[in-house]
Amino acid sequence: MNGFSLIPTEKIIERLRYENPWWVNKQIPETYSSMAKRLYFDLFYPYVIEKNIRRALVLMGPRRVGKTVMLFHSIQQLITENVNPQRIFFVGIDNPIYVHLSLDEILSLCKQSLSLNNLKGCYVFFDEIQYLKDWERHLKVLVDSYPETKFIVSGSAAAALRWHSTESGAGRFTDFMLPPLTFQEYIHLKSMNHLIYDGKINYGNSQLSYCLTHDIKALNREFIHYLNFGGYPEVVLSEKIQMDMGRYVKNDIVDKVLLRDLPSLYGIKDVQELNRFFTYIAYNSGNEFSYEKMSQESGIQKDTLKKYLEYLESAFLIKVLNRVDVNAKRLKRVTSFKVYLTNPSLRTALFSPITETDNEMGNMVETAVLSQWMHREKLDLTYARWKDGRLEGEVDLVLVDDKKYKPVWGVEVKWSNRYFEKPNELKSLIQFCKSNNFQKALVTSIDQAGIKELDSVSFTFLPASVYCYNIGDITLKMKNNN
Repeated sequence: MNGFSLIPTEKIIERLRYENPWWVNKQIPETYSSMAKRLYFDLFYPYVIEKNIRRALVLMGPRRVGKTVMLFHSIQQLITENVNPQRIFFVGIDNPIYVHLSLDEILSLCKQSLSLNNLKGCYVFFDEIQYLKDWERHLKVLVDSYPETKFIVSGSAAAALRWHSTESGAGRFTDFMLPPLTFQEYIHLKSMNHLIYDGKINYGNSQLSYCLTHDIKALNREFIHYLNFGGYPEVVLSEKIQMDMGRYVKNDIVDKVLLRDLPSLYGIKDVQELNRFFTYIAYNSGNEFSYEKMSQESGIQKDTLKKYLEYLESAFLIKVLNRVDVNAKRLKRVTSFKVYLTNPSLRTALFSPITETDNEMGNMVETAVLSQWMHREKLDLTYARWKDGRLEGEVDLVLVDDKKYKPVWGVEVKWSNRYFEKPNELKSLIQFCKSNNFQKALVTSIDQAGIKELDSVSFTFLPASVYCYNIGDITLKMKNNN
């Protein structure tokens, strides 16, 4: 045993037995078994049982999105599928009792606890792996040393985990990113699926299969609730937490990342400055910035700003969207960009809940739309803004084909019914469509749906809540088909 360990072996074994009640009763704790599974579980679990490729599975994501719950649900499924419960180990690495032990030493204690001779056919879950120094080196050794054992680890510091798992674990690790809840998952968790039905919408000259609603007022009520409280499973299911979002989300998610995870990973000296900067960004989610403007308003040097943006993006708190021109060409020098929170309920936690008539609604709906798209990795999402003589315009969301460098579609995200009544006011979108020979585009509204033809362009109007639901739905279907 490690010479530093002052904790008696029997105490550590006692802890292991406490963390693994299924060794005796064949059940995971009721706290977890009573929770609804996230829709992402069906995507994650096949990687858990994948044995043909000798790789550890690394479950990454921001704090409080349900990673630990997903590990327990995986354990429950393994037991249901008749895996011997005494061949399933769960260890919370963040517990100080393990602080001076290597992963190999912890494994030896698991074997000792159960009087096992070997680890053949075992499933080993290490939760909060980032608390172990050089975890990726330790894990790589375990993968090589125990070829007939499956290792599944989770961690919150997405920045470090992604970097380490790709750099050090090449060929040994499989990454799985668990993002905040989509609006579709929120509806699922709240058992509100009766609000949705499978329908079709007209989009240009074609018809698309689409999820629609019988009751847009009820869906919009849920959508506003999602904007305020919807990113985190525990918050969605607890009114008590919703009453004190500031304390729960800010303390447990924002502060731990800003005050603990990022400073320790990147050696950030001025933690208060980083905290202030994040608050400034959160308040302005969805706005356009330039380094000059940002530096003036925050009083932070440009080089430091760039680093902070990089850190906050890698910690999964923000998403930076780059600008293109009317033909979706990139600008040679990045002068302006938009910054979004990865999940609109972060803003509620820092400030206060918003209502559907607040001025901030436009930006929060944009933030929500972008946060749904972020579940689709490798999409080159941008926004367009241009000035051509007297003509200038902007389109909120543009997907660029990164091979052909051409726009695939443009979407105008509005929290207003005005443009449904007056589509001729969508001057920027009309110009964008004409410049790119687009015959169709999508515009969101509060509760209006339908088609409007204007200047040879067909505009499909959809309520923002319906659009958000569908992005999540399509993303899951695509991931399931891959």
